[in-house]
Amino acid sequence: MLKSVFLFLCAVWFTVTIPWGGYSQSIPRDEIRGVWLTNVDSDVLFSRENTQGAIALLAQTKFNTIYPTVWNWGYTLYPSQVNQEATGVRLDPTEGLQNRDVLQEIIDEGHERNLRVIPWFEFGFMAPADSLLAQKHPHWITKRIDKSEVWLEGGVHERVWLNPLHPEVQRFISDLVLEIVRNYDIDGIQFDDHFGYPSELGYDPYTIRLYRQEHDGKLPPPNALNAEWVQWRADKITEYLATLHGQIKAIKPDIILSISPNPQEFSLEQYLLDWAKWEKMGLMDELLLQVYRDNMMAFNREILQEDIQNAKNKVPSAIALLSGLKGRQVPLEMIKQQVNRTRAENYGGVSFFFYESLWNFGPESREERIKFFRDIFS
Repeated sequence: MLKSVFLFLCAVWFTVTIPWGGYSQSIPRDEIRGVWLTNVDSDVLFSRENTQGAIALLAQTKFNTIYPTVWNWGYTLYPSQVNQEATGVRLDPTEGLQNRDVLQEIIDEGHERNLRVIPWFEFGFMAPADSLLAQKHPHWITKRIDKSEVWLEGGVHERVWLNPLHPEVQRFISDLVLEIVRNYDIDGIQFDDHFGYPSELGYDPYTIRLYRQEHDGKLPPPNALNAEWVQWRADKITEYLATLHGQIKAIKPDIILSISPNPQEFSLEQYLLDWAKWEKMGLMDELLLQVYRDNMMAFNREILQEDIQNAKNKVPSAIALLSGLKGRQVPLEMIKQQVNRTRAENYGGVSFFFYESLWNFGPESREERIKFFRDIFS
């Protein structure tokens, strides 16, 4: 009897409509079963056949949402007039991506199989240090206090960061986003921690001048992790997102603004991204919290944090799991435990980073891993 009542209440909860920031959106009845598609360490996007085959396999294994990258390496994976004007390049020139509209292909294939398609701005404000974007707009790049700019991603790849506080940078990113919103039949747009920037940065001339204007001429603190300095920069990014949110919703009110950050404390301190405030302000329609942990004690600690517990009662909230990286295998038993724990805590679903490692980077065979995902989503 108690079990029947519980199931009935769950069914009611999953169909209730909750208002966020003046808009209403129904929590999806089905759990989020997502996966990210990227052109890093994966060949899934480098031919139309690969892309079609991948989406067909995801549908067969009962995934229902795909988050394809559309912005990285300083290029778009769709023909972009905005990036053409900024860099002189309309489309990612890499072999296999030329003369294609990868985003449109994914939308066509995904929607035919009832998959949501939510384009992902993978690089956010980040760009390769040698990119045309960085070369053509050096005043867009933010700096450390010692005036250095290069940031090593993974300790190897030389990156720079566009300044999210600079109005020209904001206009460029907004124009990219709105270009997609206007021109494509998408279900949403997604940003992650790269929609902030590393907290060691922010000592560029524009930001220093803006800070001094608002602090009686005082310079920013030399300690990059000074709490007031961290929050001031984070609040400026929040103000920008609020503006962009309004622009997106003015074009397509029902579009999903999806955010996939790290846990709040890390995200704010390391990337100046205050997603807990975004949630309170009604600036997100979906939250996917990255909990890439290789033991259950650490995993449980993160999914029970107050900020994510609060958020899951207000917006559809899923846990993002690591299915593996090149050189870092994740066994199916760990994935199973994390999916089960996520469901036990009544989260709205899971999403996996990333497509290639679903089947190909694990200790098990490809066939075993395909069967596993088909079973857990059955």
